[in-house]
Amino acid sequence: MIRYALLCDDGHDFEAWFSDSDSYDTQNERGLVECPHCGSTRIRKALVAPSVSTSRKREATAAHKIADMASRVRAHIRTNYDYVGEDFAREARAIHDGEKPERLIYGEASPEETRALSDDGIAVTPLPDALAPTPPKKAN
Repeated sequence: MIRYALLCDDGHDFEAWFSDSDSYDTQNERGLVECPHCGSTRIRKALVAPSVSTSRKREATAAHKIADMASRVRAHIRTNYDYVGEDFAREARAIHDGEKPERLIYGEASPEETRALSDDGIAVTPLPDALAPTPPKKAN
């Protein structure tokens, strides 16, 4: 695995992991590397200097970066996706089948529902609890 410091054309910096440098090149050329701040796919490698740190400092820094990234992922999903709650599997299937307009959604689904969607060719990505956004509060 290799970690790259990256920049988007809007000047946002972020890091991403790739299996090797060819993997980064291929994904970036295909527009699959996306800025977590603005969604831009115009990405380039940033210049970095090596740093030497103790294992304790590295662990604390890594934990902070993971928490920060999880926070950004949650904010991105809340801002750009529609929350459909426990209707996720039904909504995803209806969108896939063209019965409902295409849109980005998130919600809850059981492992069985997620597996069935995936088996039917419907793209779903379960989120770890650390990344899953808190559902919006229901109006009374």
